[in-house]
Amino acid sequence: MTAPAPELTLPEELLLLALDPLRGKPHCAGRYLEYGTAGATLRELEFQGRVTGQGGRTRVVGPPAPSDPFLAQVLGSLSDPGVGGFAGGVDTTHWIRRTAPHVEELCLEHLVRRSVLRRETHRLLGLLPYHRHPAADPALTLAVRDRFTAAEAAGFPDPRSRALAALVSAIGLSGTVSRGGLRDRWAMRGLVDQDWAAEAVHRNVRRDRANRNRRMRYSSGGGSSGGD
Repeated sequence: MTAPAPELTLPEELLLLALDPLRGKPHCAGRYLEYGTAGATLRELEFQGRVTGQGGRTRVVGPPAPSDPFLAQVLGSLSDPGVGGFAGGVDTTHWIRRTAPHVEELCLEHLVRRSVLRRETHRLLGLLPYHRHPAADPALTLAVRDRFTAAEAAGFPDPRSRALAALVSAIGLSGTVSRGGLRDRWAMRGLVDQDWAAEAVHRNVRRDRANRNRRMRYSSGGGSSGGD
């Protein structure tokens, strides 16, 4: 098995699992990956003893300024004076929804600066620019996937691998990265409810799906009937 690359944070591992190493296109909905990256960042900060997640809220509890500049910037956004409101901390689901695009962009920029990913600019219809992030070294993506496969085969035996599996399932990525069958993917889905950050991610995913289904019903005329 290929040795895993060192010093990858949880959001970085999630991005490398989710992005096609050659085309740089996500294997799941882009908005869902943003949610997942934000949730993974909170869990990484928790693993480092900087935050805690409880009762639907994220609170800063540890020393400031992680050595990783990306994590330090996100932690600063959580500990700004007055950000917590009456109950202390921030509402995890709301924070993920509000900051997800910015957090993912920060993480992608950090990976590009470290030469883990490359940034390619394309144009939609020749006009609107958008970015793709292929792997600078596809072997690194393979190493991350090998590690995930090994953890899956072992039943995700440690808290970090369970957190990653829960986030993978929460954003609808398990069908792409899982090497097991339906039972294994259902086991990963069960991990979502046990992980505070993945649960908040999945809550936002469900909300987006419900909004999309509602729009589809109305666009097809399903919303024109009377009430009950």
